[in-house]
Amino acid sequence: MLSALEVARHNSRESCWIIIAGFAYDVTEFLGEHPGGAAIILKYAGQDVTEVYESLHPPSALADNLPSEKKLGPLSPVTNVKLPPFTQMISLLDFEKRSSPKAWAYFSSGATDMSTLALNRATWNSILLIPRVMVDVTKVDTSTILGGTPAALPLLIAPTGMAKLSHPQGEVGFAEGAGHEGIPFTVSTNASAGLDDIISGRTHDNQPFFFQLYMNRDRPKSSALIKKNGARIFKAIILTVDAPWPGKREADERVKNEVVLDLGVAGGRGSAPDSKGAGVGRAMAGYIDANLNWSDIAWIRAQLPTSSSPHESPEPDMLIGVKGVQSVQDVLKAISLGVNIIWLSNHGGRSLDTTPPALYVLLELRRDHPWVFALPHVEIYVDGGVRRGTDVVKALCLGARGVALGRPFMYALQYGTEGVRAAVQILRDEIETTMRLIGARTIAELGPQFLNTKALMPLLNDPVPSSSSPVRSKL
Repeated sequence: MLSALEVARHNSRESCWIIIAGFAYDVTEFLGEHPGGAAIILKYAGQDVTEVYESLHPPSALADNLPSEKKLGPLSPVTNVKLPPFTQMISLLDFEKRSSPKAWAYFSSGATDMSTLALNRATWNSILLIPRVMVDVTKVDTSTILGGTPAALPLLIAPTGMAKLSHPQGEVGFAEGAGHEGIPFTVSTNASAGLDDIISGRTHDNQPFFFQLYMNRDRPKSSALIKKNGARIFKAIILTVDAPWPGKREADERVKNEVVLDLGVAGGRGSAPDSKGAGVGRAMAGYIDANLNWSDIAWIRAQLPTSSSPHESPEPDMLIGVKGVQSVQDVLKAISLGVNIIWLSNHGGRSLDTTPPALYVLLELRRDHPWVFALPHVEIYVDGGVRRGTDVVKALCLGARGVALGRPFMYALQYGTEGVRAAVQILRDEIETTMRLIGARTIAELGPQFLNTKALMPLLNDPVPSSSSPVRSKL
């Protein structure tokens, strides 16, 4: 067995060793081949990089890229910190702030001053509920249709990369938890678990999965990814459109800088972070295509497998969605291009600060274009700051088909599959309680009549000019 001290001596470009999951590896010859560049490996030369590695790579990455003889020998395993029993968690907020400092910084961080991050949460409480009394609410039904498939709740697990920062299961825990609770899980392009492992975590053959796509500037890679996943069990492909460039997440970058300094990088082992910082988010975004544009919807459609009869034009087997829409104009544009799922989102306040909450756009749509919610081939989703069942019910009253959460499920994943299930069950109870107390027995009965939105109306954009009306006439 190799000692950590022996590994620590190999901390240069000439001899670079690292520790992953209790084993030492010689990655000296791999430095020039690493897709993320040699610098990121050299920052951790001679160190245990298990947490960083597992949060960024699928399990097969080592075997696929490193010869077996480069696996040098075993070391002692790392002991995990114990968490309080998840049975003590009675709200989503109870799951928060239990991660390691690095994981907490990555999950909780927002762009620059984090104004949008704070506003996302505060805005939900600005809408008031108007209960109707004397309604028989002995039974309530929360079932709906998401992505063209039945769902037990109007909830989705949002795409969040690097889930293994929370738990060794990573996204497999999301797949299992979502399957047991009957809601869709949107798998991220940046998933830390392999797709085969994630899909194997499904609880039944018809479990709905969506696939989130970051467009790679190397288009053949995105084409291959779409075609490969189009042949799997995914119901929809969701293109993220609000992050063609990495946002500046200072909390994430500061923690990464502190880790680098702790490892002595500034003292000669590799290169120190540049003036833009060295956060996990920035490191992961280097491949994303800044040339993303509306014509790419047709390009994606052309990559998808199709099925048709001799008398019909071919149609893709998967629905197409766009995530990160932040204006009514872009909602209408997406509809005109045949997009099926329009996901209102500002990336959880992680991309561009001082952008409006997605709830504002939902309100503007309800005010100016209520016909959008009646389109049979379009589903409107919303995320950002959702922490309570009351938030979910408010979004549904305004016309949203589904409500997505990211961070809360990441925090719940610290307890593995059971934590994810517990988070869904907490939301289920809060949604059912809210519906009963406002006098609604089914999702279909929810509507604007249950809401007082006056506090937010002065903050909304002016109505979209009438020049957009041709969009509706084409449908």
